Amino acid sequence: MQALYEYQELYLERITDEHFRFLYHQLPKGERMLAIKGPRGAGKTTLLLQWLKYELGTAQNALYVTADHPWFYTNSLLELANQFVKYGGKYLLVDEIHQYPNWSSELKNIYDAHAGLQVIITASSALDLYRGAADLSRRLLSFELPGLSFREYLALAHNISLPIVSLEELLTNHLDISKMCIAQFRPLPVFRDYWRSGYLPLVLEGDKAFYHTRLLETVNTTLERDLRVIEEYSASNIQKIKKLLGVLAESVPFEPNISALAGKLGMGRDTINNFIQHLSSARLLNLLNTATKGVAALQKPDKIYLENTNLNYALKGEPNLGTLRETFFLTQLRNAGYKVNLPPKGDFLIDGNQIVEVGGKNKEGKQLRDLPNAIIAADDIETGFQQKIPLWLFGFLY
Repeated sequence: MQALYEYQELYLERITDEHFRFLYHQLPKGERMLAIKGPRGAGKTTLLLQWLKYELGTAQNALYVTADHPWFYTNSLLELANQFVKYGGKYLLVDEIHQYPNWSSELKNIYDAHAGLQVIITASSALDLYRGAADLSRRLLSFELPGLSFREYLALAHNISLPIVSLEELLTNHLDISKMCIAQFRPLPVFRDYWRSGYLPLVLEGDKAFYHTRLLETVNTTLERDLRVIEEYSASNIQKIKKLLGVLAESVPFEPNISALAGKLGMGRDTINNFIQHLSSARLLNLLNTATKGVAALQKPDKIYLENTNLNYALKGEPNLGTLRETFFLTQLRNAGYKVNLPPKGDFLIDGNQIVEVGGKNKEGKQLRDLPNAIIAADDIETGFQQKIPLWLFGFLY
């Protein structure tokens, strides 16, 4: 195991406590098995190493490994855990568990065999942690790490520290919240920067001019490595799903006609539906449905968005302003844990009762006047009035 400890030290050298993702402070310390899921580039590895360095003290009883490390060419994860515990190991951190075959059954065996060992894993958003031969549902507690909120981007890229606000606080006290923010910065120009290149911590890596190039490389890795392993895609299927993503990127927000898509791309309807669901699981698409019950919502979404505004710029160049506004709002609410559906009137229905119309500063929302609990999320304004709330403030929900 000496090689694994040396590998760990190389990673820890570059880890600092300058910034922490919001999830860092929410992870429970006493659970025996934790999972952190999220899209590539969201900061899962950094969070795991920060936890090792600042919560566990990088002692010899803690070990960080990546599931695709060459050590596992001739050794198993279960063998590592057995050996690690014999040497006093108490904390085993495994990065990118989806790259390891039979991960589910081996994690179950580790859990059952070593009551004194805490295991923390990271995985692609596309991985169904509870699917497989071994039942992990009673053993594994899972958390999601999405891309940066607008609030987190301000802290990470501009050193502007502001608190998280709940949706209820925002709806009832948005004027005071916006004044508190404006006292520290002018929101509108930096908000546009976030739309273009602020959703992933990649923005701090190298020249910002190449952010979209790095983002596209991340998308390719998600498709060619993560989805290919998780969904057992062939090379030809990877090319098909890339083609589908390209078509959707040109049309979002897209109200899908699955038959038309199937004919255009030369694929079957079921294949198109499966690919769309997999792209959603990988956090490349956001799917919006009416508030229906049952399995119908799993078949065909009523509306399709790219998962974040950075993808709109990377895949399309200069996207439509209205699309950017709606994409931002949907992403921030979903990432903060709110349920979002498509309402009969308006753009979004939040948690089954709050109707939201998204638009520019002159948006009136006349069609919503007869509806209770209806608000306008308005772009291009610093402060709101009554039921008109600045769109950028919805980036403070997590």
